[in-house]
Amino acid sequence: MSKRDYYEVLGVAKGASAEEIKKGYRKKAKELHPDRNADNPDAESQFKEANEAYDCLKDPEKKAAYDRYGHAAFEGGMGGGRPGGPGGMGGNGDFASAFSDVFDDLFGDFMGGQRGGPGGRQRASRGADLRYNLRVSLEDAFSGVQKTLNVPSSVNCDACSGSGAEGGAEPTTCPTCAGMGKVRATQGFFTVERTCPTCNGLGQTISNPCRKCSGTGRLQKDRSLAVNIPAGVETGTRIRLSGEGEVGLRGGPSGDLYIFVEVDEHKIFERAATELHCRVPVSMVVASMGGDIEVPTIDGGRSRVKIPAGSQSGRQMRLRGKGMPALRGGAPGDMFIELAVETPVNLTTRQKELLREFEALSENNSPESNSFFSTVKGFWDSMKG
Repeated sequence: MSKRDYYEVLGVAKGASAEEIKKGYRKKAKELHPDRNADNPDAESQFKEANEAYDCLKDPEKKAAYDRYGHAAFEGGMGGGRPGGPGGMGGNGDFASAFSDVFDDLFGDFMGGQRGGPGGRQRASRGADLRYNLRVSLEDAFSGVQKTLNVPSSVNCDACSGSGAEGGAEPTTCPTCAGMGKVRATQGFFTVERTCPTCNGLGQTISNPCRKCSGTGRLQKDRSLAVNIPAGVETGTRIRLSGEGEVGLRGGPSGDLYIFVEVDEHKIFERAATELHCRVPVSMVVASMGGDIEVPTIDGGRSRVKIPAGSQSGRQMRLRGKGMPALRGGAPGDMFIELAVETPVNLTTRQKELLREFEALSENNSPESNSFFSTVKGFWDSMKG
């Protein structure tokens, strides 16, 4: 059976440029990928055909010979090609080898490998991010505060300057992976890539590890950091300190430190975003006759509040601007006073006598009570009917 034209195999026009040939080859390789052609028995032979065509047309000398003589350029010794065509795959067509070639070209970046030899992979790796849980009082959340944190972390080893090698010597290229950090193994139809077991993916090895850090380039050490906590923070606020996390391995960049804020509950105030709520007990006399009381504010001050006569428990009054500041600017919230009318206890005999006299004279002083029991009486009467 005669071979198909190489340009036709790749789906490009004759005389196509190197970039057009490469694009055509990539397209065909993706179309014929094994994962997409499980039910196509011809996928393997078509893939080999595309690989053979590309192997010829990507080489300027082979392409020139093919453009002039066609397939005859590689038959009878004319082109000096290996048996089985310019791809040199032989009669059996080493498909695994061909697939490894296209794997390099198409999927190297996807798998995390940086092609180009031992220098293609970075030696260093970024340090881990750290988390610190910080508790602050409501007063600190109101005004903002500077806190000194004692953070357990990793720092560069001073003996080897973070290189991991004794005396600060440079690591050597890993002989197993040639500095790539990954090794590949062909298993039948597939090429498997995994982390190099010798260097653990770093691409380099240390023949004489630093005795102080055991070759890691890092030491465990507590650090003191001064952190500004802005006014308005609330539970769940996250503060990021760039570069204050764990130091990178062998000179790599440091990670970040994330501070998660938790605001303690307060004995007097209850917070709801930028609002503050305060439950204030008032005497039965003040609630009945009205009067002035002083209430605390979160800044440590006092505010005078006028209680209207006849106030009931649960009544709220607003103090504008006396709440919490907004974290990202804007007007502060309000403070709400909730009255709790307190029933007197531990009455003396005389006080009890006065209250009985008051009750006898207060027929029309409890409208809510009168209304409720009138409704209840109507309910009971209807049930009897």
